[in-house]
Amino acid sequence: MKFLITIAFLFASGSIFSQNSLGVFKYAADIGKPKNAGSSTYDPKTKTYNLKGSGYNIWFNRDEFHYLYNKMQGNFVLTANFQFVGDTGNAHRKVGWMLRESEDESAVSINAVQHGDGLVVMQWRGKQGENMRDPEDEIFFPTKKIYQVLQLERKGKQIIMRVGNAGEPLQLVGSHEMPLPDAVLAGLFICSHDENRMEEVKVWDVKIEKGKK
Repeated sequence: MKFLITIAFLFASGSIFSQNSLGVFKYAADIGKPKNAGSSTYDPKTKTYNLKGSGYNIWFNRDEFHYLYNKMQGNFVLTANFQFVGDTGNAHRKVGWMLRESEDESAVSINAVQHGDGLVVMQWRGKQGENMRDPEDEIFFPTKKIYQVLQLERKGKQIIMRVGNAGEPLQLVGSHEMPLPDAVLAGLFICSHDENRMEEVKVWDVKIEKGKK
């Protein structure tokens, strides 16, 4: 099993990607041409990422958001701590992990999402250009709460989402079988759910690990 980018093991962090100006990530981009340009930065001293982004939503048949990601293959587990910067904003502003077929605004994707009001959900678009449907294309976590830790695992065709807080066991949100190609985009995202507003998230303890076969 090989990844599409050069791999360097970082034993201290458990990461399988080498550090650069974007930390363990290689690419940063606005998807869907949001009205306000987003950005990604990494502080090597605190090992913290700051993402800023806008966008009308990640929904219907097209998305607008800011994305910090790698190109990956095979099985893997993505884990990180998330915290919105600021207490105001749209209740449905979104952060989390995303697997995506391409940078196209209408691409097939599946997302581990924490909303600003505490709604936790795994949501997906199963076909290129298809509308996401509520609740058919979502798995809702029963507890509405701001969870700090979000995890998304790829195990064959199964995509598994878990949530929790630092120092606590992660809880299963659910799993879904996705028609993704072996090579996908995988990374962090932020969407303001308001095209006129910028939102910011702080992300730390980011781990990108090989999954089990």
